[in-house]
Amino acid sequence: MAPAPAVRPIGESAVLIDFGGEISVATNERVVALDRALAAAPPLGMVETVPAYVALMIVFDPLVTEGDHIAAHALTLLETAATEQRTPREHVIPIRYTAAPDLEAVATATGLTPEEVIARHLDGEYRVFMYGFGPGYAYLGGVPHALQVPRKPRAERGHPVGSVIIAGPQCLITTLPMPTGWWVIGHTDAVILDSVRAQPFLFDPGDVIRFRRAEN
Repeated sequence: MAPAPAVRPIGESAVLIDFGGEISVATNERVVALDRALAAAPPLGMVETVPAYVALMIVFDPLVTEGDHIAAHALTLLETAATEQRTPREHVIPIRYTAAPDLEAVATATGLTPEEVIARHLDGEYRVFMYGFGPGYAYLGGVPHALQVPRKPRAERGHPVGSVIIAGPQCLITTLPMPTGWWVIGHTDAVILDSVRAQPFLFDPGDVIRFRRAEN
């Protein structure tokens, strides 16, 4: 049986349900399961939830409820959520590796050819662990070990929306033209962030992403 999570107050209007320091699919599944359980049965006064790699922050209205009540409700739901199985949604994202300014550099750093880098990237199965940094920035775990390279020494500007970037075990698709110190290995035209959609973010935490090589 998995250990009980720790409960930590975050100021006067949030509590953190902390499942531990190990980043893993099993731990993140507990985070996602509790997040969904709270969405289905929210306690009085809950404002929103923010899932991360190993923890879930629950924001509440302190004029309506207290952190102890929110935490107790969450821990009760966790007992049920942990036993439920859900097949993750799978998304297939087209990617062009011709728009890849760092592909050669990643190949050199890993001792692979550019085509071998592409093949390994396409073979990966990527899990949406969390959103962070910028709107729609879904942090994907699952980069094959052979492609795991550290971040660049400094961030670089000028990368467009839809850049597919990697660093360490993580992959991300940019939704805004922001600087990045990650390695740009491809580009996709898939719309990950759309403010006019009923659900602006294309992915949910816990979803699975696969990349498909697009026509150039």
